[in-house]
Amino acid sequence: MKPRLYEKYVTEVIPALKESRKYTNIHQVPKMEKIVVNMGVSASLEKGAIDDAVKDMTMITGRKPVISKSRKSIANFKLRENQPIGCRVTLRREVMYEFFDRLVATALPRIRDFRGISTRSFDGRGNYSLGVADQTIFPEIELDKIKRTQGMDITIVTSAPTDDEALEFLKLMGMPFAEKK
Repeated sequence: MKPRLYEKYVTEVIPALKESRKYTNIHQVPKMEKIVVNMGVSASLEKGAIDDAVKDMTMITGRKPVISKSRKSIANFKLRENQPIGCRVTLRREVMYEFFDRLVATALPRIRDFRGISTRSFDGRGNYSLGVADQTIFPEIELDKIKRTQGMDITIVTSAPTDDEALEFLKLMGMPFAEKK
């Protein structure tokens, strides 16, 4: 069974984009390629911090993350080579659509004083990056069991060649962008 958001993409978003952008080929229509979720953990924290981050990210995404390690030693940051500094997971296909649906429908509206996300976080190639300050906005995380609040970066990679096309695509997919004043 296909995710709800994928069916919306096929039935509503593709025809709307073909009409507004005058695409002649179906392959010109932007689509989501992957979502990368990254959690950086301070190297100076205790050893259990990385394990907590992995556990939280596994609950949020449904996939076991890869632990990122430092490439070289930097004395000013108290960082040693091959020391764990974070974790990341890449979501594709059905899992990506399910995560995006949960992010847009339940997680983002749970942010305190939420008025929409910025439209200025595009990278110039149609990809959107979003920083979340607290992992407790996701309903999968139980507030009683977390030891520390942890932020994360979410990058949505699209096939759109420009930021304008990606913005229109993400708006049609249901991303709650803030209105310009």
